[in-house]
Amino acid sequence: MLPEFRSHASVPLSHQLEQRLGLDPRLEAGRIDVERVADIAVVASAHSDGYAATAHLLGLLAALPAPTEAGEHFWSDLWRSSGSLYLLPANIKKYVLSSLAGEGAGLAGQILSAFDEMTPPQRIAAGEVIGQALSESDHLPDLKTQVIGELWLRDLELTAWRLLHADHKSADPARRKAFLAAWTSA
Repeated sequence: MLPEFRSHASVPLSHQLEQRLGLDPRLEAGRIDVERVADIAVVASAHSDGYAATAHLLGLLAALPAPTEAGEHFWSDLWRSSGSLYLLPANIKKYVLSSLAGEGAGLAGQILSAFDEMTPPQRIAAGEVIGQALSESDHLPDLKTQVIGELWLRDLELTAWRLLHADHKSADPARRKAFLAAWTSA
């Protein structure tokens, strides 16, 4: 599940390509050699943490039963087991839609708030509910539902953290120089 590409998302990447590779933003594609294309691919992949994490969050949510009448039982069981209202479809809908439009930080924050609210027994219970749903939909009968659910929850939590972290990173050359100076002087 990929978020929509938004043209404003390419502005920081364009800036990086201009600063790091000396590429003129008006350069025609026909005048770029294979080595330069490879350089662009490296910078673009380094720049894509937030986009990839948003897509992964959406993919994880898409694996759960849809928030329709058919999935209502799952979502009520998840609420009861987790004790968190943060994960209910009515409370994440606007964040999911924003994520589909390329803005995943709100969804990541909402997910981390849910984890912050859960006690260890609630997390185990939520993992069991999620694992049961995933084992039924993905036909994974050889794995315990508790294991499947806990892995899904861990993946969701870490991905939300990665997205928030990527959202707040700065491509500021001065910060990079300060970081390098600190590590080379130690």
